[in-house]
Amino acid sequence: MTDDIENRNCNCGCGCSNTNEPEMSCECKQNLREEMMMQLKAYKFSIIELSLYLDTHPEDEKALCLHREYCKKAKELEDKYQKMFGPLTIFYPCNKWRWLEEPWASFIWE
Repeated sequence: MTDDIENRNCNCGCGCSNTNEPEMSCECKQNLREEMMMQLKAYKFSIIELSLYLDTHPEDEKALCLHREYCKKAKELEDKYQKMFGPLTIFYPCNKWRWLEEPWASFIWE
């Protein structure tokens, strides 16, 4: 999932080709933010479902591996999101108090 974000073309005509582009338009940043949030939600949903499955199938190595992998990828994506767009929770350390700058990500409804 994260690889899609790394190698994306925004197709909005601004000329940026990936998330490392410093000159992304506001529209591209918003699209990227939404993409990252959707992927983060997908990872968290998968983690919860896998943990419910593992409650009744604790010896399933494939499910356990997937759970670990998704936890790792979710953490990486969450860290990247927070560095780009600000904290998702109050537990993320920051140099500047950014809570009042924009709506909280958890309260953004689509």
